[in-house]
Amino acid sequence: MKTILISILTFSSFLTLHLTSQDPLKVSIQRGEVIYEDFCVTCHLPNGQGIKNTYPPLAKSDFLMKNRKASIHLLKYGINKEIKVNGITYKGNMPAMGLDDVEIADVMNYITNSWSNTNSKMITEAEVESVKK
Repeated sequence: MKTILISILTFSSFLTLHLTSQDPLKVSIQRGEVIYEDFCVTCHLPNGQGIKNTYPPLAKSDFLMKNRKASIHLLKYGINKEIKVNGITYKGNMPAMGLDDVEIADVMNYITNSWSNTNSKMITEAEVESVKK
């Protein structure tokens, strides 16, 4: 009985240490992937390529990577104006998805670190919260 209790306590301690020592950016990216699959994949596709002239690409997106605050803003509030992505003008309308600030940060961390995008500066809930309409 004592051995079982010690084993349980040891495993519990290991699990707690493992979960708290994970890289916060990696954890956010993992959560963001689930959000992307629920809210974004229909238009922007599983590979982030979007649909030319209809839904802009997120993969290798110059707009996404050069306009961090604007990208957060359009996820938070939607967009109904032209934007230029990789030299192509998109006139589409994207409504706000109804995501909270943590979910927006997570999906932004996912899309800015997928499909050849690289962003080592984590997007935080506080950063998303600071973006106002």
